[in-house]
Amino acid sequence: MGMFDNLRDKATDAVDEHGDKVSEGVDKAGEFANEKTGGEHGDKIDQGTDFAKDRLDGLDGQDDDIQ
Repeated sequence: MGMFDNLRDKATDAVDEHGDKVSEGVDKAGEFANEKTGGEHGDKIDQGTDFAKDRLDGLDGQDDDIQ
């Protein structure tokens, strides 16, 4: 098993166990970025947070971790 496989496995375990906290962190990061840009790029930031959540949710192949 390579280094990246090990990292992916750890990330998958973290999302499985703490998906709600990860989702909150992604949302807070998006809100922070939106504030710093004065809402100028809100649509792009929302797209980015949605994409990040989809990628994290796809780690274990299930759509139940990230809301």
